[in-house]
Amino acid sequence: MSGATKGAASKDAVLDEAVLIAGRIGLSGLTIGMLATATGMSKSGLFAHFGSKETLQLQVLARSRDEFSDRVVRPALRAPRGETRVRALFEHWLAVSRDPGAPCLFPSAGMEYDDQPGVVRDQVVRDHTDFAEAVQQIFRTGVSEGEFRADADDVQFQHDLMGVMLGFFHSHRLLGEGDAEARARTAFEALIAGARAI
Repeated sequence: MSGATKGAASKDAVLDEAVLIAGRIGLSGLTIGMLATATGMSKSGLFAHFGSKETLQLQVLARSRDEFSDRVVRPALRAPRGETRVRALFEHWLAVSRDPGAPCLFPSAGMEYDDQPGVVRDQVVRDHTDFAEAVQQIFRTGVSEGEFRADADDVQFQHDLMGVMLGFFHSHRLLGEGDAEARARTAFEALIAGARAI
């Protein structure tokens, strides 16, 4: 393995650890010193990788975004267009949200940075906006396939689905409610029924 390849592998492992830490304590609490302790690397070595806490946070966001896309968005896009694709999105999103070993920084970073101006918040906003547009586009395929009403509002559907998923995240992860998934599924089915072409 070349030095460049080793360096990339090392940085990937460090970012994986950083995502786990940020999932536990929040992105703003993540520091290079803390990451050095967790990985056994020197602070100077980590500074060589990241340069600043802010750069580290941005790269952790990018890593988390890529993982979320790999586990939720891309698999959904491989499903047939229409309601099947919307259901695939929901199922993959639900699976990630209930996985205790997969920190989901989308909702937590959104709440953490909602009132903290700066480049990290700007990136969080872009990530949320990009994902919202992806959900809207996936829903629109159902409209174009004739499976959802021609006058169905894609932005409203995305907004309502986000509400369902944030509600599930809160009920399942924070409150530990045993019926959180069943309630999320009931809410999702009501959304689908309301949008379905008659």
